[in-house]
Amino acid sequence: MKWNVLGMIAGVAVVMAGNGQTAQANGYCGGGCYSCCPTTCQPCYTTCRVERRTCYRTVREIVYDRQEVQCQRTEYETVYEDRPITCYRNVTERKVRECQVQVARQVWDCSEREERYTVCRPVWETSYRDCSYTVRRPVWETSTRECRRTVQRPVFETCERECRRVVMRPVTETINQERCYTVMRPQTCYRKVQEDCGCWSMQPVCVPGPMVPRCCLDNCGCPRWSMVQSPGFTVYRPTYCPKIVERQVAYTTFQPEVVRQSCPVQVCRYMPEEVVTKIPVRTCRMVCEEVVTQVPVRTCRWVDEVVPNQVAVRTCRMVQEECVRRVPVRTCRTVCETVTHQVPYCETRREEYTVNQRVSHCVAKQVPYTVTRCVPRCVERQVAYEQCYYVPETICPSTACAGCSSGCNTPSDSTTSPEQVPYETQKINPPERVAPEAEPTKDDEATKPAA
Repeated sequence: MKWNVLGMIAGVAVVMAGNGQTAQANGYCGGGCYSCCPTTCQPCYTTCRVERRTCYRTVREIVYDRQEVQCQRTEYETVYEDRPITCYRNVTERKVRECQVQVARQVWDCSEREERYTVCRPVWETSYRDCSYTVRRPVWETSTRECRRTVQRPVFETCERECRRVVMRPVTETINQERCYTVMRPQTCYRKVQEDCGCWSMQPVCVPGPMVPRCCLDNCGCPRWSMVQSPGFTVYRPTYCPKIVERQVAYTTFQPEVVRQSCPVQVCRYMPEEVVTKIPVRTCRMVCEEVVTQVPVRTCRWVDEVVPNQVAVRTCRMVQEECVRRVPVRTCRTVCETVTHQVPYCETRREEYTVNQRVSHCVAKQVPYTVTRCVPRCVERQVAYEQCYYVPETICPSTACAGCSSGCNTPSDSTTSPEQVPYETQKINPPERVAPEAEPTKDDEATKPAA
């Protein structure tokens, strides 16, 4: 119990130290000072002081070292070879010869002639005509008339009536009843099972060669490309050879079996019983009353008014005018001429030429390359952290009795020295931040200042 009280006092001191303030009232447990006591002196008390020590823990880290490894891979390179082939082609030459032709050329002559025509020009005139109209304007008048009506007012009356009903009262009895239930008895049987105990074997398979283009001479002695099938090759493919084997396999089945058992059963039966109750009945009757109300009536009468209106009317009349214009006239005549022009024609001859055909084939070669991989390695290092803990300390104030006689009026008694203030909180520096690799301990969490 004593250590629990000391822990609570130390916790209050740490909370006040984290806020960075010195509270006299909280240090004296709600009082202004210990000198306010009437006549008795303060006894010795126990307080806690904070001590810190530096500890070390071992932290293991995984470090990855880069290591280069020399490897080789097979690359296939396509190599091309040139083979000369003699071919023939038809060469067409374009030539020109002169040809004289007599043609008729058209010659156009231009002239003008005068043409007269009559046009109608519109002339607009504006006039006004009277379009007055009559409108009807409504005039509203309000009057009041008396309206009489008869309403039905409800009047409620309460009376009691006797209600008889038959209820069923439960009666419980115990009887013996025979019950049948089914249980499953295990039974061992055997059945034949077929298993495949075959194996895989390599079977030779002949694969035809691919179609390859090859140059050969035809019946006329001209070289011509044709597709020729290359010789085939043999490959080995895995083939599965099945082997069926029969064997006896034991299995367990469950056969149903009916078991009879006599069990006591509680049976509930209902006995009719008559119950009489008084039920209040509320009746309503309607009473006629005459009600007189004043109803406002609004009437409308129409008044005729004449609205003047002048409408502008625009009329158009046509005036004839004579105009003169000059019309261009174009005439054509034919003139004979002799024309010499070039007529192109084509001549074809056979020409021999040589073509280099590129034949490709694959060549395999080994290419070295470097691979970098990371090799993990465990490294240990020491991490320092600060640990705080409380040490109980007993303080006996020797000059406390001298200040009791003067009372609370002497302010020097409450602030003479830290030893005379048993629960005055001192400012404690917060612990240094521990490295991220270190895990917090229970002592560190206990000394953490409260928010």
